[in-house]
Amino acid sequence: MVTLAYGIFGLCFLVFFSIANAKYYHSPLKYFNVKDYGAVDDDKRDNSETFLLQAFLRAWYDGCRWGGRSVIYIPYGTYKLREVSFEGPCNGMMIFVIKGVLKAPTHISLFSTNTWIGFRYIDRLVVKGGGYLDGQGAVAWPYNDCSINPKCMPLPVTMRFDFVTNSRIHHLRSINSKNSHINLFACENVNISFVRLTAPDESPNTDGIHIGLSTNIKISRTVIQTGDDCIAMVTGSKNIDISNVTCGPGHGISIGSLGRTPGEVVTGINVRNCTFIGSQNGARIKTWAPSLSSVASNIFFGDIYMENVHNPILIDQQYCPTPSCSDQLGQDNSKVQISNVTFSNIWGTSSSKVAVTLKCSKLVPCKNVQLDNINLKYHGRGGPATSSCLNVIGDSYGRQSPPSCL
Repeated sequence: MVTLAYGIFGLCFLVFFSIANAKYYHSPLKYFNVKDYGAVDDDKRDNSETFLLQAFLRAWYDGCRWGGRSVIYIPYGTYKLREVSFEGPCNGMMIFVIKGVLKAPTHISLFSTNTWIGFRYIDRLVVKGGGYLDGQGAVAWPYNDCSINPKCMPLPVTMRFDFVTNSRIHHLRSINSKNSHINLFACENVNISFVRLTAPDESPNTDGIHIGLSTNIKISRTVIQTGDDCIAMVTGSKNIDISNVTCGPGHGISIGSLGRTPGEVVTGINVRNCTFIGSQNGARIKTWAPSLSSVASNIFFGDIYMENVHNPILIDQQYCPTPSCSDQLGQDNSKVQISNVTFSNIWGTSSSKVAVTLKCSKLVPCKNVQLDNINLKYHGRGGPATSSCLNVIGDSYGRQSPPSCL
């Protein structure tokens, strides 16, 4: 009798949940057009003026309060927009549609935070529309002195998502970001697809997608051409699935840098069916030198094509991009434990003779690193491609070109 009661209760709960969920997703759409609130699609006029900026915020506020599916609609045209934060929680699904071009201020003095467009504390958000985000970063890049100034003020990220869950970002273009194009922090269950992110290869710190403290993130069918990591996964990145991404120019798809603070963790990373063209790095794991006790584990890079990539396969536990730490470099400085890493079915061409570099820590050697069917050619001077290993415990299987150093 008790079992029957529990069964009936469970069935009723499922029926109720299904009805509520269907009602939520199939409720009628209500449009909130920013032009109806006073926004101006004129490249010569500035929506950063108090009244015009409020047009975007009022449209968001009304949509957020409505209980159905709200569409915040930015129609075709060019809108100059200062920094803005769209915040929840909201009463229903929020669909942010960008058809036009949003242009950021050129001067960094007009920013009081490190974000141009932000979304915070929102569940079931969709950002889409086929429009452009123009970060107008060229004027600001010369002010990026973080490589030599530890007290630097970071330039603003184009679009930041903080504490966003069960959401999608698709069919969007970002150009010339001042800093990262897209930043995810403390997010869960976010799907990014059909996005194109571009900036010149010499533009500093313009990561395509930067992920931290986020779980269950999926990135697919995306093209990233930028001046830093195409995708960077730092501490707290867990269960990240990346597929059908084209990267280059850029610094590759990178895990890290890790180890700047103790207890950093990255785990459950799956990168597959990707293409790297002319990038500085391909599949990369990097830890600071020196670094504190941290963990990077359960990482898979597979079915990847490299075309003229300088470091196709790279583990670098002596990562030090600034002069301030160069005098501390040493193979025993990193305390980040890297384990259970597989590089599988990776082929193409390297622009450097050393196509595979596994440079691990003497203090905590890399464990269970697998090279499976690697076929990387080098056509420059000095003979065929080579591999280099330091403090690595692992195995190699199948074809190995260059010859495996494991």
